[in-house]
Amino acid sequence: MASNATARIGVVTVSDRASRGEYEDRGGPAIQEYLSEVLKSSWQPVAEIVSDDQSVVESALIRMCDYEKCCLVITTGGTGPANRDVTPEATESVADTLMPGFGELMRQVSLKVVPTAILSRQTAAIRTTALIVNLPGQPKAIHECLDAVFPAIPYCFDLIGGPFLETDETRLVAFRPKQK
Repeated sequence: MASNATARIGVVTVSDRASRGEYEDRGGPAIQEYLSEVLKSSWQPVAEIVSDDQSVVESALIRMCDYEKCCLVITTGGTGPANRDVTPEATESVADTLMPGFGELMRQVSLKVVPTAILSRQTAAIRTTALIVNLPGQPKAIHECLDAVFPAIPYCFDLIGGPFLETDETRLVAFRPKQK
């Protein structure tokens, strides 16, 4: 993807109640707000709210990666230990490559704030040239987790053939190794 092309970024809220209109989705808007703060590159959100059903989540992820051509798909919700929390399983099911370091770092950061972060099962994976990142559902936790992992995301795209993403360095500095 050319550096001046608009990056498409999927935002998938996984929630039975929000998908039925019984609960206001706060996670998806929090992700979009975060991306607006940190990205200097042109980007376009592709948002969807789905139920906590593994096949529905898998279909949404495939649609975002393969048909909507999103370079990044960020999910919110469905990462806890409850029976209906199936986002990590859906992500792993559609993945070409698992990226466990994302989940490890997000839990480490969250544990400094709340002891129940150990119950979270956030993860990340690559599907073709798209990175999928699973986040918790609370807006505050979304910001904390993205602050932890986002510095590595632009370089991940460099390695997997995604777009060249630039961040607003007054807000967040993306890490890229120095070229010799």
